[in-house]
Amino acid sequence: MNKFSRKLQKLHDTAPKEETAILVTLIRQQQSEQEVEEHLDELAFLAETLGAKTVYRFTQRMEKPEIKTFVGSGKLEEIRAYVEHFEVDMVIFDDDLSPSQMRNLENEIKVKIYDRSLLILDIFLKRAQTAQAKTQVELARFQYLLPRLTNMWTHLERQRGGTGTRGGSGEKEIETDKRDIRAKITLLKEKLLEIEKQGVTQRKGRKGVVRVALVGYTNVGKSTLMNLITKTDILAENKLFATVDSTVRKVVLETVPFLLSDTVGFIRKLPSHLIESFKSTLDEIREADLLVHVVDISHHAFEDQIGVVTQTLNEIKAGDKPVLLVFNKIDLVLQMPSEEESQHISEHELQETRYVDFKALSDAYEKKNGIKPVFMSATSAENVEEFRAALLAEVKKQHRKIYPHYLEDEVIEWNEKDILN
Repeated sequence: MNKFSRKLQKLHDTAPKEETAILVTLIRQQQSEQEVEEHLDELAFLAETLGAKTVYRFTQRMEKPEIKTFVGSGKLEEIRAYVEHFEVDMVIFDDDLSPSQMRNLENEIKVKIYDRSLLILDIFLKRAQTAQAKTQVELARFQYLLPRLTNMWTHLERQRGGTGTRGGSGEKEIETDKRDIRAKITLLKEKLLEIEKQGVTQRKGRKGVVRVALVGYTNVGKSTLMNLITKTDILAENKLFATVDSTVRKVVLETVPFLLSDTVGFIRKLPSHLIESFKSTLDEIREADLLVHVVDISHHAFEDQIGVVTQTLNEIKAGDKPVLLVFNKIDLVLQMPSEEESQHISEHELQETRYVDFKALSDAYEKKNGIKPVFMSATSAENVEEFRAALLAEVKKQHRKIYPHYLEDEVIEWNEKDILN
């Protein structure tokens, strides 16, 4: 063996090991297999966003969770055996676990347990940039973890922003950690009050200007649309919750100014106690004059996603605001062919290809919202002028409410004859 080979043998791989995860969910009686797979696909996407690779999925058909361990004893043994054999780092459940369920599962499986809320909270903590967002999410995370603290969750300060470090040294240390967390919760609440006072002052300075908020399910293209309108460079990734902090930009269209804010995306099964963890975003939505609801029309369950967003808006008392619906990503779908065009398409192709009926959608949602929807692609800028015109028209309506005597359509022409007379 030469000198170079001996040196190579001494080198160690310092790259962080990608953590592995298995997913667990219950199948209720009314759920189809397709719906269950869709939910697990989304959970896997959440795990990937946090930095964990999904290696297997476990399902069990039960109408309600088992009180002690969420899943039945037989399924729990399957999960434990798989984790041991393949040295899996964590188990992620698609529902929230009670404190006792989390403790029992960690005692049985001996790895870190995530439920859906904790997974989303850790993603929020990883993504948050502003002091307010970081403080809000950290507070929500500590409040959520306090009753769930076990040996697997000690030394929490080392876990922030990632999938974490396991380990603990007993019941006494857990009690110490609980006291530390209670103290941190008190300090975070005080810090948040100061930050929120500053936020109220900032928002007071925006009175008298139309405020527009981009809302929608997570990963539908809100930030891409924001960049297109404002010509800025806000982070836009193909990941869930790429945006956690709200971003506000001033826009002027045809001399009409307004403020446009990009907000965190909503998601199904987002518990109410988590909604307040992004209060800064909710304030932008609650105080907006107009909501632009962005929809990923290429997603096969986009109408379900519209329902999730609508329900969440109602929960935060913003469901009565005017809504401009924007069907985004039309470059990824096929428009329903006309009767004449369909005569040249085989029956097999018509059945196998997923077409979207733009006209039927437009008619249905215009009747529902009172505003005609827009179909566009923020990535390719397709139909961007149509969107710009629709947005301007709705902003003008709100602008007239603030400035009812604004003469934006009246033009007085002066000529030499008028002056002489």
